Amino acid sequence: MSRPTDDLYVRYMKAFEDSTKHTVDCPACQGETPCTKGTPIHERFARLQDAYHNRLKRQNGNG
Repeated sequence: MSRPTDDLYVRYMKAFEDSTKHTVDCPACQGETPCTKGTPIHERFARLQDAYHNRLKRQNGNG
């Protein structure tokens, strides 16, 4: 029996991958201030990470 796909988790992991790949190739994003192209990539990752972690907290009765 297959497990249903967790869309939020998949999007979160894709955003993590995109953010990491961009940071490796972008010196500006390796510092304190991300570049204009990197900012939305990193913000998407942060939003999805927060959403995923908040959902886990709610499911575990901690939020």
